[in-house]
Amino acid sequence: MPFEPHLGAFPAVPPADPDDPTIVAVHDWTAFEQISEVTDHWQRPGWEPGTRAYYWLLTMPTAAFGNQIPQLQTAVSHLPYDPIPDGGIHLTLGRIGDTENTPRRAVHALLDDTRLRMPDAFDLTAIPITASKGAIRYSVAPWTPLLALHTHLAQATAAAGLGPMKPSSHLRPHIGIAYSSRRWPATEVRTALEPMRNLSPSTLHVNKVDLVLMRRETGAYRWDTVAEVPLS
Repeated sequence: MPFEPHLGAFPAVPPADPDDPTIVAVHDWTAFEQISEVTDHWQRPGWEPGTRAYYWLLTMPTAAFGNQIPQLQTAVSHLPYDPIPDGGIHLTLGRIGDTENTPRRAVHALLDDTRLRMPDAFDLTAIPITASKGAIRYSVAPWTPLLALHTHLAQATAAAGLGPMKPSSHLRPHIGIAYSSRRWPATEVRTALEPMRNLSPSTLHVNKVDLVLMRRETGAYRWDTVAEVPLS
């Protein structure tokens, strides 16, 4: 089984068919229905004041979703969420390491390894809208090409002596639009999101992956792009 249950992932159990948009969306929402309280996204391990860390991201403009993201962010503006600004929408593929433990020469070696035998470009469907304990997010499908890309990136990262990244089998791909800034009853979040769940899905063409140097600012992630690596 390419995707495995993992208590540290959300949802902990993968969907029955990770390539079917409807099944993935229902599975994500069902998992969120089991949550009684959302948490503070910013209280997470691995980040201290001044931390800078290398990540693999898929980045996309807000406009790729039409006018949906502002509409969705407005729907939860009365709740304690930090909206992700234009230029910050992304799908996280993996953390490589912080700058203190990641030599620049290893980053260059990583890029050289990554560019070899890149997977093919592919399309993703982004389905509105669901949430996790710490974020409001789109469900996405299919997962299989993301698994192939993640596996390639994880292998290249290991070959460069970096990482390790999280196991590919624990990947739970999603695209966030807002981060929870404190603990809050999940029922209120579901009430705000449920009318938005009949919005149309968006199709996203994925033809590159970004290596970025990420930092935290107040209520947001920011990054500098180190390199864009095209898919085949």
